[in-house]
Amino acid sequence: MSNAEFSEFFWTSRDGLKLYGRDYVPATDTDKLPVIAIHGLTRNSADFEGIASILKANGRRVIAVDVRGRGRSDKATDPMTYVPTTYAGDMVDLLAQKGIERAVFMGTSMGGLITMCLAALKPDAIAAAILNDVGPEVAPEGLARIAAYTGKPVVIKNWVDATEYARQINEVAFPHYDQSDWEAFARRIFKEDENGVPVLAYDPDISAPIRAAGSGALVPDLWPLFRVLAERPTLIVRGGTSDLLSTAIAGRMIMEGKNTRLIEVPDIGHAPMLDEHEASEAILDFLGKVD
Repeated sequence: MSNAEFSEFFWTSRDGLKLYGRDYVPATDTDKLPVIAIHGLTRNSADFEGIASILKANGRRVIAVDVRGRGRSDKATDPMTYVPTTYAGDMVDLLAQKGIERAVFMGTSMGGLITMCLAALKPDAIAAAILNDVGPEVAPEGLARIAAYTGKPVVIKNWVDATEYARQINEVAFPHYDQSDWEAFARRIFKEDENGVPVLAYDPDISAPIRAAGSGALVPDLWPLFRVLAERPTLIVRGGTSDLLSTAIAGRMIMEGKNTRLIEVPDIGHAPMLDEHEASEAILDFLGKVD
């Protein structure tokens, strides 16, 4: 996507990291609350290209961030800060430096966990939330799958290799993707090093806290935080074949959340890109009722 779609900016974390974001600003000023989009564990702001363009075209400002250690944001000096509570603190710093008092938070996977943590740190800043294929607990088989490749060495010599890696890791979630889709996917999750060779666009040490905590870290219990978050309007998006957000967990979220709605994107695993028709239409409808 051309940078004409968004402006680039940086903000500074409280521990001195330079963090990157994309600001999708509609052509006409509106009084609609902005959407702050937070990606998953090994991903970055590029994941939101599709949905950000859709929302921008509908008059909604979208700020998509690279969490510390991902994309164009600095790596953490201390790998043990690669945890949702620290990431949530970085979002507090973003709000302060961008002069944003309230926003809708849209979090994919880890981004949803960060949003739940933010509900404890700065609840008044969250007007509403969109949780993409994640809940206050997660199915262990999905997390085990993600942990199996996160931070592990991978030999990539060129963009052909990068495209094949993207396909192997993610084809269970997107069985309908063709070669051009996987090539575009690879461009989102890899960047070129100084020699022009694709490298994964995240710090391998993001897995350090998981390794340190052992298997017990794989199934967090964030139900208390979810209940706080779900006191405001909350849209849950679930991939129809997700191995991370089970139907049982999603059902409990609807039961325990005071103001929640669930939609499923058929034939998609973990996690929807949110520009799928079912997802984007539900998000537009949801946002139309927030302001």
